[in-house]
Amino acid sequence: MKDAPHTSIEHWVDIIAKSELPAITSTAKMLDKFNNDDKSSLPKLSQAILHDQSLSSCLLKVANNVQHFSVNKVNTVSRASVILGIRAVKNICLTSKLVEGLLANKELNPAVYHQLTQSMASSFYSGLLAKMMAPQYAEDTQEELYLAAMLYRIGETAFWIVGGESAEKLIAYDDMTTESFRQKCISEIGCDFSQLSTELVKTWSLSDLLLKALDKPKSRTIEVQIIYFADKLSNTIANPSGSAEEFQQLLADIAKLTGLSVRQLVLKIEHMREKANDLLTSYGATALIKHIKPLPKDIDFKGNKYQVLRPNPNKEINILSTYIALNKLIKSSTDLTEFIRLTLQAMSKIFAFEHCSFFLVVDDKKAIKSRFTYDITSQLVNKKVRFTLGRSNNVFSYTMDNGQAILIKDRQEAKWYQYITGEIAEFIVKGSMIICPIKVGQTPIGVITAQVFQHDKEISLTDFEHCSALVDHLNMCLTMLSHKTK
Repeated sequence: MKDAPHTSIEHWVDIIAKSELPAITSTAKMLDKFNNDDKSSLPKLSQAILHDQSLSSCLLKVANNVQHFSVNKVNTVSRASVILGIRAVKNICLTSKLVEGLLANKELNPAVYHQLTQSMASSFYSGLLAKMMAPQYAEDTQEELYLAAMLYRIGETAFWIVGGESAEKLIAYDDMTTESFRQKCISEIGCDFSQLSTELVKTWSLSDLLLKALDKPKSRTIEVQIIYFADKLSNTIANPSGSAEEFQQLLADIAKLTGLSVRQLVLKIEHMREKANDLLTSYGATALIKHIKPLPKDIDFKGNKYQVLRPNPNKEINILSTYIALNKLIKSSTDLTEFIRLTLQAMSKIFAFEHCSFFLVVDDKKAIKSRFTYDITSQLVNKKVRFTLGRSNNVFSYTMDNGQAILIKDRQEAKWYQYITGEIAEFIVKGSMIICPIKVGQTPIGVITAQVFQHDKEISLTDFEHCSALVDHLNMCLTMLSHKTK
């Protein structure tokens, strides 16, 4: 069972929805009063918009930018509403208030403000890409897809405004892998951005389709796939991650979904980029244009400092240095935890594991509880987890009873399946894990775990053997320390 986090999702929803973004909240509530399918709502909606001068001005600018039905300039809100339709007008109003509310925070930490504008630009572009992927749908459905894709990451975007010190801490890890960063968010703020988006969408009553996309992003429903692909494409363009081959596969998947060739798709994306820049000007958001980038080239895909299991040409030297550091520590320290911390930090740094943890046996050997967890940057993570050992065997009791390290490459691996409970499966996620017993003499006192969360990354047998040998040396040091303190 996990300990309660320092903050909760309710805390952040309350700050975002009621304190920092009142204009967005009030606009969302106002728009929700008008039925999307009731044309008689148009005059009332137009009248409501007229009470907001900036909203009226923005609607007219966007209407003149996107309307194709007349060469005449649109001069009135009512005319814009008739031309665009009620759902499009509502989306324009919400987009306008979002952009206005989010960009009015220039006093933020520069790195956080940069991330905020990048996140907003990517979300806006994602909405347009979703519409582009659905030409066969009715305009109302296209608008629904636009809104869902644009707000898919509203929790993240809004958080950068209200996060304060937590935002400044998290921004240092924003180029971690998706799962590592998600774990970091849960540790720091008590939830991940997807959960925050879901709660905000419910609070603002924004879109049933968006709720479905957030709840089941890998659904086979075409509309949900469009939202998923639009979000992934937009964010990969903004921040090329993975490999060039993976990006080409993404384009191929989208091309198949839309019935286009990859070449046709690329041309449409470039055209949509130009349209996005024009629309951002209409919204008064020229500051976001620099973030709407062209499609990345092969050279743009490169590993970053948080690359999981990244190659380490100095691995053997680093391992040897850790052996030496442990040996020196025997002469200067009698603190058992200092030895364990040193080993965890070294493992996370040398092998580029996403999490390295120490679990201590507690409750008269009936459970183990995490004491320390270090992430891929060798920084301490506030992650408290507890597992029951009980009478039945699980992977932790198996490791301690047999006194040997194990490597689990897949939680569904036949060899380990019977030893993995539901809570352990949740802990492993979809990646791989090393479990090493920690002993003082012949007495097990806990385990060390080393984890990779990505399903397409696998801990090598060589790295497993290195880690096992390093923890064996740690155990020898702890045993020597116990004799020294008697």
